[in-house]
Amino acid sequence: MYGMISTWRMAYEGVVNQFERLKEGEFAGNVLEASIREIEDFENFISVGYGGLPNEEGKLQLDAAYMNGSTFEIGAVAGMEDIKNPISVARLLSQDRFNIFRVGDGAKKFAESEGFLSENLLTDYSKNKWEERLKKVENEELTPYDGHDTVGTVVLDKDKNIVSGTSSSGLFMKKKGRIGDSPLPGSGFYADSDIGGATATGLGEDLMKGILSYEVVRRMGMGLSPMDAAQTSLKDFEEKLERKYGKVGAMSLVCMNNKGEWGIATNVDFTFVVATNEQEPTIYTSKRTEDGETVIEKAAAEWVEEYLSNVLTRQE
Repeated sequence: MYGMISTWRMAYEGVVNQFERLKEGEFAGNVLEASIREIEDFENFISVGYGGLPNEEGKLQLDAAYMNGSTFEIGAVAGMEDIKNPISVARLLSQDRFNIFRVGDGAKKFAESEGFLSENLLTDYSKNKWEERLKKVENEELTPYDGHDTVGTVVLDKDKNIVSGTSSSGLFMKKKGRIGDSPLPGSGFYADSDIGGATATGLGEDLMKGILSYEVVRRMGMGLSPMDAAQTSLKDFEEKLERKYGKVGAMSLVCMNNKGEWGIATNVDFTFVVATNEQEPTIYTSKRTEDGETVIEKAAAEWVEEYLSNVLTRQE
């Protein structure tokens, strides 16, 4: 058994391009890193990597994390500027014994010492989006926050290694130094090759309150299917958060166990990508109905074709 699952339709081409390597027996960590790098490198995906959405000061600060579920090695970076592939920096940090989570200038200096190039990651498009939003916030008193689609991926290889990873530019117009759930172990990601892996996307300030990626893996370890583990984890936490905090933001989870079975949970309209030894890379759409049920459907071929055509010519 082998497979991979990723948040959001932007992951599709990375999954397609790297899935052949997984079929051929490539290590899960190599597949995950390469698939996320494709998203980081492509400027049309404006919530991850190059061309991402800046903070309130117009600075692009990136977060990423990597976890090897066979060794429990973890590496993470947060608030890192000017380095194009934070997932690769995070993975490299996972090989250290100490100092595995670095932030801001410390993360950047580490990356540069390892040969990563410092470069301007803001595109004309992302800069213009920031300038437009700045004017709207000033003139119309609109909330600045928008656009926080994290790419999160779980990969299971033929040797039963499970890895998970995330990459994000975080909330659009976030405060300088703000960190969401994406680079936080247990919140944005978790992996245990004895059980499975999970990642999260959505409003980090709420997700980190529930340590939801760890909770999904824990419930899979108790015998729940990936789908049941994800959906009960989200539902139970939403109810508790509403009771204790009074509000609940957007949250979505994806997971896969060590049998290649997958699951998701969401409280918003959500897309994700799955590929296993039993199915080729497929984009799914999902949403929660008014009665609380989660509806999951394969994206129509025409919808996928239109999306792939559009993404090459406009920002997503």
